[in-house]
Formats: sequence, C-alpha cells, structure tokens
Amino acid sequence: MLATFFGVGYLRPGPGTYASAITVVLWWALSRFIAPAWLIPAAVIASAAITLLGIPPSTTVARESGQKDPGFVVIDEVAGQMIALIGVPLAWKYLLAGFILFRGFDILKPFPLRHLERLPEGIGIMMDDVGAGVYALILLQLWIHFVAR
Repeated sequence: MLATFFGVGYLRPGPGTYASAITVVLWWALSRFIAPAWLIPAAVIASAAITLLGIPPSTTVARESGQKDPGFVVIDEVAGQMIALIGVPLAWKYLLAGFILFRGFDILKPFPLRHLERLPEGIGIMMDDVGAGVYALILLQLWIHFVAR
C-alpha cells in the first residue's frame, strides 16, 4: 500500500503525475492546520520520513515484481514532490510551479539523476526522485527570491 501510495500507482495514464498532484493537494490541505512557523520544519520532516519509509516497500515490490523500478511504485514521486514544496508559499502559482518543475526533472532526469536511478533496489527507486525534488526546490526558491518579488 505504501509503495503504491494507497493504490494511486495503479491509476492510468501517468501514475507518477497523479501521485505528485495528490501530494500537492494534500500538502496544501494539511498545511492549513500547521502554524506558519512550523511549515518548513513540517515539510522537511515529512519529506525525510516519506523517503526513509518508502525505501523498504519499494525494495520489496521491486523484488516481488521482478522489475528494477516498477511504474506502479509512486512513493518516490510523493517524496520528491514534498521536497520540491519545502518553503514554498501556499499560493496556487507556487504550488503549480513546484509541481511542474518536479515533474519536469523527474521525467527528463538531468545529470546525475539517471545515475542515482542505478543505485540498488529501493534506494535507486527513491533517490532519482529525491534528486528531482532537490533540483525543483533549488530552482523554485531562486525564482521566489529573485524573480517573483
């Protein structure tokens, strides 16, 4: 259940896009219950927890399916998308930008993300999306601080 993000990984087409979009909406909704001073720490903790908790079930599903990176495993997209949203204002344009940037980096896999994908089992499944989330986070924060003002 965790590897498929409670079945989202079985949605077609584009289960990773569904997982990312649902993550953005869930973060937006849940953030309403978090004090503003705790938004960044909560996003960091959630990102780290999802990443660490996603490795074992991703490994298990990859082994059992006989696939290196099964397309229905989408917990990696949830982790990467959460990373992209760290410190992002909760306005629709920033959330949408974070979504687009993360999905773009996740799909294109610029250097060295393709190499991270080659790490063993669940670590490889998770780390390329973590890297895509970090790329999106950096670009989005640069945009917020230098362009969007």
